[in-house]
Order: sequence, then C-alpha cells, then structure tokens
Amino acid sequence: MASDFWLVAGLGNPGAKYEGTRHNLGFMCLDELTTRWNVSLSSHKGLALLGKGMMNLHSRTIKTFFTKPLTYMNDSGDAVSSICAYYDIPAAHVIVIHDDMDLEFGRIKVKSGGSAGGHNGIRSIDRSLGTNKYARVRLGMGHSARGAHAHDNTVDWVLGGFPPAQKRDLPDLLSRGADAVETIAFEGLAQAQEEFNGK
Repeated sequence: MASDFWLVAGLGNPGAKYEGTRHNLGFMCLDELTTRWNVSLSSHKGLALLGKGMMNLHSRTIKTFFTKPLTYMNDSGDAVSSICAYYDIPAAHVIVIHDDMDLEFGRIKVKSGGSAGGHNGIRSIDRSLGTNKYARVRLGMGHSARGAHAHDNTVDWVLGGFPPAQKRDLPDLLSRGADAVETIAFEGLAQAQEEFNGK
C-alpha cells in the first residue's frame, strides 16, 4: 500500500564549488523548507541527504521527506527513485524543485508532467520513476547569451553565481518557492498554479 508521506526533492550539485550557483536553486529552496519545518538531513544510502518532518498548515499535518540528491544533477533520478521505492511514495506525492533557464530570474512556475525542457535532472527523474506525473516547482534563473558558443555559455551560466541585484532578491525567490511547495501539498496543484504561475 502506498505511503501517505510526501517527498520534496531540491535539485543541485553537491560540493563547495557549486554552492551558491544558479544550478543549485533547488538545494537552496530545500534549505528554506528544512529551516521552516526544523528538519535535519542525513545520508540515505550515500545517494542523498534525507530528512523526515511534519508540515503543519491549515489545521492539517502532512508527513514529509525532504531530500537533496548527492548524485550530481544528471543522476538525480537514482536518488529520488531509491527513496520512493524504499518508503513506497507514489509519484503523485513527489514535488521536485529545480532551476529553470526558460523563466526570467525571480519567476516561478508550477507544473506536473510535460517535457524536461533540456533539464538533465528532470530527465533523469522521469526515466528513473518511469513517469513525469509528479509536481515541479520551477525557479527562474534567466537565460545565458545565445550565439556561436551557446553550449559553453549555458554551462558557464548555470554553474555561475548571481550578480548583486539578484543576490539581494534571492531570499524572496526561495521563500516563494517554498510557499509553492506547501501550496501544492496542502491545497493542490491547480491552486498553486493559480497563485504562482502568473507572477
């Protein structure tokens, strides 16, 4: 029987060299959630940092696992699918937080299903879970310069840091991303889309 737990996964790359980079927006947003709900993370089979807690809102309590895959972005699905299998969590109770170049910095888009949009972490999770029918909170980081060196520019962009103006606004983006996760879990995907997708 499927568990009544939810799994919230923030995507990123482990290690000091990736801290504070655009590609680690998912990790940063997960930190916001674990701080809010007083959850500490520890190793899950060497694949991820994992913590268990309770989210309490609207006179309801939702049992939740919070995770940061340690597999590097491109193999995020190995960690997510391992946790889902171990704790019997269905894809319908999975929320993945990740960076998105197709959204301007500061924008948030909530969705379920659809294409991976070139995001290797999402592609890995789709493959490992055998479905794309899980919720995603996409955090906008803007796009790199296009042109002759588009691929190199993209790699440098996602693994680069934030300029001062964006650093100043980053806490607000991470807080709203955490709000979006909570809204999905407590009020449903459609409500979260209505609240966050138009801003």
